[in-house]
Amino acid sequence: MVATLPGRTQGLGLITEPLLAALELDRVAFAGINFWATLAGALFSIPCGRLVDRFGSRTVQTVASLLLGLTVIGMSRVSGVVELAAVITLTRGFGQTALSVVSLTRVGKQFPENRNKAMAIYSLLTGIGFIAAFPLAGNAVLIAGWRAAWLWTGVVIAAVVAPLSWFARAAETTEADQTATDGIAFSHALRTPAFWIFALASAMFGLVYSGIALFNESILQQRGFGPEVYHSTLAVSTMLGLAANFGAGWLASKYRIQSLTAAAMAVLAAAVAALPFVASYAHVMLYATAMGVAGGIVTVVFFTVWGQVFGRKNLGRIQGAAQMMTVFASALGPWALAKSLERTGSYQPIFLLLAGFIAILGIASWRVNTRLS
Repeated sequence: MVATLPGRTQGLGLITEPLLAALELDRVAFAGINFWATLAGALFSIPCGRLVDRFGSRTVQTVASLLLGLTVIGMSRVSGVVELAAVITLTRGFGQTALSVVSLTRVGKQFPENRNKAMAIYSLLTGIGFIAAFPLAGNAVLIAGWRAAWLWTGVVIAAVVAPLSWFARAAETTEADQTATDGIAFSHALRTPAFWIFALASAMFGLVYSGIALFNESILQQRGFGPEVYHSTLAVSTMLGLAANFGAGWLASKYRIQSLTAAAMAVLAAAVAALPFVASYAHVMLYATAMGVAGGIVTVVFFTVWGQVFGRKNLGRIQGAAQMMTVFASALGPWALAKSLERTGSYQPIFLLLAGFIAILGIASWRVNTRLS
């Protein structure tokens, strides 16, 4: 999962400025390329999920890692807009989408009896991994330049992550990927309210987070805060998110997944509704706390709910469809916030609209039936 960094908005953000300068590319044009590349990359989730269910997560994870590594190496050599659009699409497809799907599915299929505990540990380690990877990659860009940094990032993914994915055979104590018989059909899952409610809940957090992450300085500037305040909120929300990952994993074994999702939506709705009205540093820290807690719970819910509710038989395709929705949402988030600012001069209308929708999802999450058999 940490290897998906080059295919994520946060990873691309590490090289955006030097990349624009190197290619003499307009910022608006780059935003358009990223938008369409993200949407196209989301489509990788459906075939990836099908391949996981048919050939096993180990094989697909190895191939996806290798292809992502080769794509990142190719990205370090781009010289034109068409090439850039192609490699960003592929990094989104192989990284943010495919490798995320197979990584999550592999854990879900291999630990059916202790899924909640395994996902709690997995999400904690993923958070720690990203915290370490961001400054490492960022410093590499500053010291060696973005092309060299991306070249070696690609080499590490292709030459280290891909082989490790293949040789991690010891974890597969059973051929769960091929022999799992528990679970409902993919088409049946898509017809259930449970799938759409849980998928939309996860997608809405991604939409909000991606929009705020891209326009954080502008959002806080409207409330009278400088960019350094956002850096403080990021640190607070990240650390609390890690704690919430572990806590939510434990709570998932004690309480209904519906209750956890509803709690996360309630906290997220409150944070989104309050953000346009923050007036002090303490208010901003309360917002960061709420976002960290909500994000930590949503992460664990997204990691665990599909296998828990729908079973393992078609877990790859089901989780792939949900992942596609989250990627679509992450592309739409910045666009929705930008449109709100363009038409009204403020982010307040879109935040209040999103808060209302999230609150409705929270109520639906609480009441949804997960007994599908």
